[in-house]
Amino acid sequence: MTGNPFLGVFFHWLGGLASGSFYVPYRGVKKWAWEVYWLVGGFFSWIIMPWLLASTMTNDLLGVLGQQSTTTLWWTFFFGAMWGFGGLTFGLTMRYLGMSLGMGVALGYCAAFGTLLPPIFKVFIPAIPVPETLAQIASTRPGQITLAGIAVCLLGIGIAALAGLTKEREMPAEEKKKAIKEFNFAKGILVATFSGIMSAGFSFALTAGIPIGEASLAAGTTTIWTGLPKLCVVLAGGFTTNFLWCVMLNIKNGTGYQYFSKTLKPQHVAAQGAAGNKAVTPKAEDLRVPWLPNVLFSAAAGITWYLQFFFYTMGETQMGKFGFASWTLHMASIIIFSTMWGWIFHEWKGSSKKAHRLIASGILALIASTIIIGFGTWLKSRLTVGP
Repeated sequence: MTGNPFLGVFFHWLGGLASGSFYVPYRGVKKWAWEVYWLVGGFFSWIIMPWLLASTMTNDLLGVLGQQSTTTLWWTFFFGAMWGFGGLTFGLTMRYLGMSLGMGVALGYCAAFGTLLPPIFKVFIPAIPVPETLAQIASTRPGQITLAGIAVCLLGIGIAALAGLTKEREMPAEEKKKAIKEFNFAKGILVATFSGIMSAGFSFALTAGIPIGEASLAAGTTTIWTGLPKLCVVLAGGFTTNFLWCVMLNIKNGTGYQYFSKTLKPQHVAAQGAAGNKAVTPKAEDLRVPWLPNVLFSAAAGITWYLQFFFYTMGETQMGKFGFASWTLHMASIIIFSTMWGWIFHEWKGSSKKAHRLIASGILALIASTIIIGFGTWLKSRLTVGP
């Protein structure tokens, strides 16, 4: 299995840009409950886009999926559902910590668990479709370089998280609230930890779905698109957990009507609670909902989130036997671009020079890690193919 690792790194950067940017359109949603706009966006990212692009860009999608064993489909779906819990709480992480700190902490766990566990577990479960165990990878010079790049990446993620913690300790509460309305460090860290660990399931799901990609290649699909069919199964698992949770919140909070209504019920008018007087009758303009813009903003967020997986599978096809490093590259690029958005939205305004130096150092380490990993996988492909 060969490819162009540097092209793979480029695709992973595009995926990271999409993932690091997906939450931005949600900032334009007005007067909808979180569970409403999250599920609307989810329909686009987990159902509509995967099936639309896989149907149009691969051969015999239904035939490829139909020939898979129950075991392959189940584990691909199961780990996708596990990732769904991570994706669900990932949105909460953004609410409590902001884009830069939230992604830094959550993706630190995600990178470590998602990158290294598949080749480690291959020792105990030989059936795991990973080309080499961690020991085999570490026994070669290209493998050592690639693992060094992963170590640099994890170091960069740690520095980025430390920068976020430094900012949190330095900034007064009112300053944090200006950039992140629901800032809560303790709650955010707990949610981010759970989200990061569960989100690593996506890496496992893609590994479990390798036979789907191989079947798609055998059906005549161009190599670079062979990862799209397995996304239909992985994201169906993610959709299942998010759908059930959002519907539960709809029932609990009485927000299900918001999917189709252009007006809010008085008890759901945000300004009412802020006024601190429930007896005040809300004005007509307070009840009006910008329904179509909300749908469009949510759709833009969902489509952008799907694009991270679209580019991820493209990058993965170019990484050869070191495809396990794709996850690290993806995490690193997400943190780079999410931090960029954090700067744009002034999430770091008011923090010290120390915090700015730390986050800059973390970003530089992450950029260096992508170059190191790209070189390691390129060297592996050269040794495999020969001159």
